[in-house]
Amino acid sequence: MADKDEIRLFVVGDIQTNCYAYVSAGECLVVDPGASGARIAEALADVQVTQIVATHRHHDHVGGVRALVEATGAPWAISADDAELAVRSLEVSSHDLSFVIGDLSNPPEPDRLLVEGDVVEVGTARFEVLAAPGHTPGGIVLLGHGSAEGVAFVGDTIFAGGCGRCDLLGGDWSAMARTLARLSRLIDPTVTLLCGHGPGTTMGHEIATNPYMQPGAERESAAG
Repeated sequence: MADKDEIRLFVVGDIQTNCYAYVSAGECLVVDPGASGARIAEALADVQVTQIVATHRHHDHVGGVRALVEATGAPWAISADDAELAVRSLEVSSHDLSFVIGDLSNPPEPDRLLVEGDVVEVGTARFEVLAAPGHTPGGIVLLGHGSAEGVAFVGDTIFAGGCGRCDLLGGDWSAMARTLARLSRLIDPTVTLLCGHGPGTTMGHEIATNPYMQPGAERESAAG
């Protein structure tokens, strides 16, 4: 990642979601504003928020989108396969998780629907969209290129030592297992993975140690 680029972290919401701001050449991409959208906007007043992307539809990743959109005017994007339920995320998640608390609201209709192979650009950075179904049908990973080479936003697909749970609405462990195997081939071991919860890690470390990324892994994750 180029020196002039910067990643800022905000831990937000009821279950401590990692919201990331990727700043490049004065522009800013916000990934997964799960809550506190207005406060995130205030913290980013020194840059121009040009895009907002959610890695998947769950309320703890999209609950702050509306407030952030209203504060910045930035368009927001999510995968085509998660868009329909994203705009009803609070109602859907309340059935999934039995609680929804915090500074949250349903997001507006997305301005862009992302699919495999799309590119999200901010400043001198480019992020390739990789489909990552499993935790939700429309989960995505944003793999950095250009000045963002060496980083990837992985949402709740990969955690340090784990992966996203697949027992919620739309979750599919078989799809998750295929996704993890595919990402281990597509993403260089040196790439830093910026996860939706908890600490970051590297793809190489996860390939070597993550039980859900080992050949024949069949257990469903209870993480995330």
